[in-house]
Amino acid sequence: MSSFGGLSRGGKAALAALGVLVAGGGGLALALRWPLAAGELEMHPPRFPWSHGGVLAALDHSSVRRGFQVYKQVCSACHSMEYLAYRNLIGVSHTEDEAKALAEEVDVLDGPDENGEMFTRPGKISDYFPKPYPNAEAARAANNGALPPDLSYIVNARHGGEDYVFSLLTGYCDPPAGVALREGLHYNPYFPGQAIGMAPPIYNEILEFDDGTPATMSQIAKDVCTFLRWAAEPEHDQRKRMGLKMLMISGLLI
Repeated sequence: MSSFGGLSRGGKAALAALGVLVAGGGGLALALRWPLAAGELEMHPPRFPWSHGGVLAALDHSSVRRGFQVYKQVCSACHSMEYLAYRNLIGVSHTEDEAKALAEEVDVLDGPDENGEMFTRPGKISDYFPKPYPNAEAARAANNGALPPDLSYIVNARHGGEDYVFSLLTGYCDPPAGVALREGLHYNPYFPGQAIGMAPPIYNEILEFDDGTPATMSQIAKDVCTFLRWAAEPEHDQRKRMGLKMLMISGLLI
């Protein structure tokens, strides 16, 4: 009885080639059997060199301040940050007087008073950022049925963190040939399903930074992502400082 070991070199090569053809044909048949729609594809964001990405690197607090400005002037029209209060800005991106002034720009419903009536007062630094909509139903009604997510922990809630958010903000483009979108949707290869209800939120010079930094699209996206990283992880710098101290202590003990 013949065996593979008894074949000549040419015979072995022929059998190997046949195996490749069979495997390739099987793969092609599988691909034809279950065609992949363009909408099922999702582009993974690249990794960006964030200044705070190093083991001992701190957040750029000037960028955090600019990012708050982006949130306040652009994002807050649709997205809440219900876990962030004005007092949290103090010593990070703003002085206490600046935080008080920001809070006082907002009218807050409070009460009841001694007569049992609700009343409106200027905001305080202890108040949390206001919500753009009174409830989820109002938010959906204003956004074609989509519920804009709260941004307090968005960079922790999305795989890829600030890389994903940056790519999403800057990744809008025309859909490829053959891809049709429903009215009110926009093509973004980084969004699951590639069809997103949010219109492109930023573009060059959509605002003017208070510190004079050129407001390019990439700068705006970078700064708001840095702000969102701080919002999701306010202990970021302290945690890294503690890590450095522990490394130094460990080095002395070894």
